[in-house]
Amino acid sequence: MNLRMNTATTILPVDDAARARAFYTEKLGLPHRGKAEDGSEILGAVGGPMLQLMPVADGKHSEHTALSFEVSDIEATVRDMEARGVMFQDYDLPTLRTENHICTTESEKCAWFMDTEHNILCVHQNLGGKLEYQV
Repeated sequence: MNLRMNTATTILPVDDAARARAFYTEKLGLPHRGKAEDGSEILGAVGGPMLQLMPVADGKHSEHTALSFEVSDIEATVRDMEARGVMFQDYDLPTLRTENHICTTESEKCAWFMDTEHNILCVHQNLGGKLEYQV
């Protein structure tokens, strides 16, 4: 078995799939691929990663970043998304501080926002250093 060649699907819980679909297509510009038999909305370019917005009855959502989109110019992305009505979170904590909605570390810049279903999302820009992970 080789999973490296397969497309991954991120599944996010949503209270209202139609409302969430509108957010992801209209505010974030993701293409709508269709609706699954269970009522899930499927988003993403054909052949690329997919996002499945799965209706849930319990209303439980993650308390951490559920999905992050890598971008090449975070400042321009944040401005464009704000113009589309996306509201970014600001933080002023000892270990996390944003300026103009963006947190800058040695390796990346990040900006967080929520979808209509209270899932925490992020856009991030790699600052040129190679991110290395050990397993």
